[in-house]
Amino acid sequence: MTASPSLDDRLDEAARAGDPRAAVASVLRDSYDAARARAERKLDGGLNGREVARLYATAADDMLAALWRVATQTLHPVSPVECERLSLVAVGGYGRGVLAPYSDLDLLFLRPGKPTPRGERVIEFILYVLWDLGAKVGPSVRSVEDCLALSRTDMTVRTALLEARPLAGDARLSDLMIGRFRDMVAKSDPRPFIAAKLEERALRHQKAGVTRYKVEPNVKDGKGGLRDLNTLYWIARSLAPESRLGATVMDEMFTPRERRTSDEAFDFLWRVRIHLHLVAGRAEEKLTFDMQPEVARRMGWRGRGDEPAVERFMRRYFLVARDVGALTRAMSAKLEARHQKPTQGLSRLMTPFRPNRRKLEVEGFWVDQGRLSVEGPEVFTADPVKLLTLFVCADRHDLDLHPDAFSAVSRSLSLVTPRLRRDPEATRAFLNVLTHGQRPYRTLTIMNETGLLGRFLPEWGRIVGQTQFNMYHAYTVDEHTLQAIGIINDIARGKLKADHPMATEIVHLISDMEALMLGMLLHDVGKGGERGQLEDGAIAARRACERLGVDPRRIELVVWLVRSHLALSDYAQKRDLSDPATIRAFAELVGDPERLRMLLVLTVADIRAVGPGVWNGWKGQLMRTLYDQVAALFRGEDVAREDPLAAHPALVQRARQTGAAAQAAPLTPVEGLPVQATEISIAAADRPGLFADLAQTMAALGADVTDARVATTSEGVVLDVFRVQDGAGLPYGQAEPRRLKALVDALEKAARGEGRISKAPAPAGNARKAAFEVRPVVMVDHHASETATVVEVSGADRPGLLAALSRVFSDEGLNIRSAHVASYGERAVDSFYVVDGKGRKITSEQRIAELRTALEAVLDSRAPAPEGRKVASARASARDVSDLGRRTRAKPVSPPSEAR
Repeated sequence: MTASPSLDDRLDEAARAGDPRAAVASVLRDSYDAARARAERKLDGGLNGREVARLYATAADDMLAALWRVATQTLHPVSPVECERLSLVAVGGYGRGVLAPYSDLDLLFLRPGKPTPRGERVIEFILYVLWDLGAKVGPSVRSVEDCLALSRTDMTVRTALLEARPLAGDARLSDLMIGRFRDMVAKSDPRPFIAAKLEERALRHQKAGVTRYKVEPNVKDGKGGLRDLNTLYWIARSLAPESRLGATVMDEMFTPRERRTSDEAFDFLWRVRIHLHLVAGRAEEKLTFDMQPEVARRMGWRGRGDEPAVERFMRRYFLVARDVGALTRAMSAKLEARHQKPTQGLSRLMTPFRPNRRKLEVEGFWVDQGRLSVEGPEVFTADPVKLLTLFVCADRHDLDLHPDAFSAVSRSLSLVTPRLRRDPEATRAFLNVLTHGQRPYRTLTIMNETGLLGRFLPEWGRIVGQTQFNMYHAYTVDEHTLQAIGIINDIARGKLKADHPMATEIVHLISDMEALMLGMLLHDVGKGGERGQLEDGAIAARRACERLGVDPRRIELVVWLVRSHLALSDYAQKRDLSDPATIRAFAELVGDPERLRMLLVLTVADIRAVGPGVWNGWKGQLMRTLYDQVAALFRGEDVAREDPLAAHPALVQRARQTGAAAQAAPLTPVEGLPVQATEISIAAADRPGLFADLAQTMAALGADVTDARVATTSEGVVLDVFRVQDGAGLPYGQAEPRRLKALVDALEKAARGEGRISKAPAPAGNARKAAFEVRPVVMVDHHASETATVVEVSGADRPGLLAALSRVFSDEGLNIRSAHVASYGERAVDSFYVVDGKGRKITSEQRIAELRTALEAVLDSRAPAPEGRKVASARASARDVSDLGRRTRAKPVSPPSEAR
């Protein structure tokens, strides 16, 4: 049997081809792809993340070594002349010996001095072959002196060279550069480098988002991601350049437990990153919604109970991100506190530096370098209550925790026993931070990062790192809640008066701030429960408050807030506020002015903390309208039905004369924020299908409806009022006034039954939305209105959905009296007040069943994913609507909670 030719033989033959570059690339592609495929199989087999990353790096090493040989020996034979020496060095992350499947190959072509023709030809050939292979290359060509000179002033170059690793070529040359560089680093002051790395990290976090709990995290550059861990090792390597991966420093800086945590975090994040690259087929670093289900599946996660696999996986991700945060906090703060000591050598960074240290009023607590510290874990062992009083002191003196105190708390969590959770002094300390703290968001966040908050309050512990697989919520459940607490505090201190003047005024009328803050803290602890979020949340809130020793009357108020925290948002956004029945029903639910005030402030904070841009002036206007009307009812004033026709007499008169008239107007700012919609009013002679025709016209011209209302006169003139946005979420026509005029003209024609647009253009697929499986829900409520049947639908949002739904009502012979449109990420929740042809509620069960079937068919019709992108779908979190079909009396459909 004849042996197969070796890789070198095949490359030499390829180099003799008419097009050596293409031939060499073809040979290398086969071997390189085979090596990468072996790494992927090892990943699927369960090999840990860093080992797989090393296999990808080894595949690149072997490919580059073979390419170097054919370039420097076969095509351009090596010359004995000193100036022709050349070396190939891996730098940056590749120099560290790890790669993701589509990571850049950071390469340094090292030469002794000036460039030579042969060297230029070698470098050019290698780079062109690498590009032909589809590799992303980060090349640099420098002399030894260039490297040393640049690394003295350019911290990016110094970072890359810290990881330098010879790959091929003249070993003497690469060894010379690496040796001289490490000697220079060892003798230089490390402070500028450390400062540069910490500043670089801060800027990166600012760009990626200041919290590590964003639900679409950047695995590489986000807070709590791989780059944060790499920063620690770069700093360690700069302090001990001869030590592999800075192990000498890491062993001194970290406890054995922290080293294990670091290793586990590295392995987990590398596995996630490698899977993410493979799923995307490119160097994708953001773990977006459409990627999360497939990465979770590949990593072996399975659903448990009502928690989908993707949510369990993402919870693990955020717990790892929290661990990374604790590690970076510990090392960074230690370095900041110790690098000022003037003695020379490594010891100046290893020896604690203790100037300006002063005692506090609590025995064992100190202010050390501007941070709150403790004598050691024995302080907590002697008195576990001090685990809580530590945070009272931190808030009172406006101090961050020293890393020693942070670690001492984390190591003392076993002291949090059932007895401590009921200790009156401990519970008073906790409630003091929550209710009376200066900066409760910061203080409670640090408590959460140490693990103490979840240990002291088990109900909280179950939502730490919890995600909801939907596009509406920007943060994990715990981070969202902490931000909401901070927002209430900011409202109370007047910091958000410009945005929320009404809430700022009302919050000072609330007599029981402890109940409000407890309600905010506990409002989401029922998420994922078997009985539903609201009921399980109420049960958990009662249990937590009883353990904390809260007064029984206050407990009832907290439980009511948790059970009812979605009510104000639901009524304001999905009910007809001009209908007295709506106002009376909400007043009955609330019961008294104090609860109304609490619910308003809680709801404002809840919505604002969902994510950037979720709160807007339109929501503020709706909530203010509802609040004012219910408050008036509590004062004994009558609630009269609003007549929207009275606000548009000229428009109605034009309709009587011409058959149809339309006008557009911007909305005035409310609650300090602009209302991001344009109001379009259309008056026309009433006829079947009018509303559907208007909705179809707006969909066809790219107008997204955020709210709609219909009113009809006794003489048969109907007034439709729409609030519309463009595709960017801005008032329609604000950027293009001509576009708004064209829409108004088209609506007038549609109102007269002229030139009706029969079909909106097919919407483009959205890969992120395609990742969600949103179950359609249709509810029919005969009790929400005295004059109409309320039909509430919930399903996957898409352009033109309102038009399609309204066409169903038209086809079923029903008239829409008012419509209320809302979207929550990938989910639309729309409410319609409808009557039959004689202006009556729908009473026939058969007719209701037929209507429900037709509406569900529209909701099931979803736009396809974009071509060329395979997207795995997973069930979106919508536990609030999961049991609606089992309810005896129809109630409003709750979207994914504003409070999540």
